[in-house]
Amino acid sequence: MRRLAVLSLVVLASACAPKTSPPASVSMPKFPDFVAPAVPASLAGGRAVESQARGWQFLEAGDLKSAEQEFSAALKTTPAFYPAEAALGYVELARQNGKAALPHFDRALERQQSDVSALVGRGYALIALSREREAVASFEAAVAEDPSLADIRRRIEVLRFRGLEQDLAHARQATRAGKLDEAIAAYATAIAISPDSAVLYRELAAVERQKGDADHALEHLRRAVALDPTDAKSLVQIGEMLDIRGDEAGAEHAYSDAIALEPSAAADLESKIEALRERAELARLPEEYRAIEQSPQITRGDLAAIIGVRLAPLLQASRRRDAVLITDVRTHWAAIWIMSVARAGVMEPFSNHAFQPRSAVRRVDLAQAASRLLARIAAADPSRAAAWESARLKFSDLSPGHLAYPAASAAVAAGVMTMGPNGSFDPSRPVSGADAIAAITRIEALAGPLATGKGKRPQ
Repeated sequence: MRRLAVLSLVVLASACAPKTSPPASVSMPKFPDFVAPAVPASLAGGRAVESQARGWQFLEAGDLKSAEQEFSAALKTTPAFYPAEAALGYVELARQNGKAALPHFDRALERQQSDVSALVGRGYALIALSREREAVASFEAAVAEDPSLADIRRRIEVLRFRGLEQDLAHARQATRAGKLDEAIAAYATAIAISPDSAVLYRELAAVERQKGDADHALEHLRRAVALDPTDAKSLVQIGEMLDIRGDEAGAEHAYSDAIALEPSAAADLESKIEALRERAELARLPEEYRAIEQSPQITRGDLAAIIGVRLAPLLQASRRRDAVLITDVRTHWAAIWIMSVARAGVMEPFSNHAFQPRSAVRRVDLAQAASRLLARIAAADPSRAAAWESARLKFSDLSPGHLAYPAASAAVAAGVMTMGPNGSFDPSRPVSGADAIAAITRIEALAGPLATGKGKRPQ
């Protein structure tokens, strides 16, 4: 009986003991970034709501223990009261314990996946756990529910930029280390954060080119240009890749667009365009012509074709008016160029009107053709011809009285042909395709604008 009386007194004293009251108002909340959970109409009323309100006041005042007691009481009263679960997550955030906070927010979101407070709190917890990308997703979901969250919008942009910097640094470091797959993955992640960056697409394409993935590289370079029409660097790379693929027209278009954007790069790009055009023209020529350069010994038809193709304007300027009768070239693959060099007097048929296009070319034959071409250049610009016209070179195997001497002397003096060992000319030695092309290339350089049809025509 005495024991029961003592217990009754204890219970009565406990009931009468003063409870800790939350502050009436908090002028400066301790955690201004925390978003107070909203109580839905379905959970309004009752002791859980009162506990929730008191707990948030304690939290704003910085009394974490009292706040936790109130939120726990709300859940005990109404286990489905998810706003208190979210509030407990904020208590753990206030304690700087993101690991403990995250499960509270996850449980709240299990009850209501669109709860803004839980989504924001979950974002904060993920940041504390260095899971920034997941935090961005959580913040974005919160902003989608409540577009007025300006501070969260700014935080999203900061996180994106920070993540972009990290991904870009990772991608570049992996590229330098030769870890191309890792670099490509990092660039892809960076592009997911900043899909409108032409620079990212251009750098990704460079790694893909290094890896040998031309299709994706070209796709991403074109994407870079679509995002930034002034991106001349990407246009140049597109031109290079199309050039490698044999798309001369596409490459030339890309280079031309790059020149329009960056005139300072015109010289280099124009030389690329010229090379493209030359290859395109070469591709259109007969297979026999394309094989000449690799030939160990060329024929008269081969030499006529080289001169006719490379020096067409010079031949046009020096074409004779009288017709030339040649009887053995009608079915030859180089017939058109044979007739052209014959009409110009650079290579003439024999007395029987035969050109003999399949006869081997000797060095003396090449010298004769070269000297006649040099004569056409001299007629247009006599001052340039003095160096080879006045030369009297000495050859160990060709006397000044030899019929071929003037042509040999002029060709060597002009730098079109070279001497052999011990000052020999080797007039009877066969001419290879590479030697013939080298000689005609030098004549082309000496002719300058005349070789392109833009120079003064010889009289």
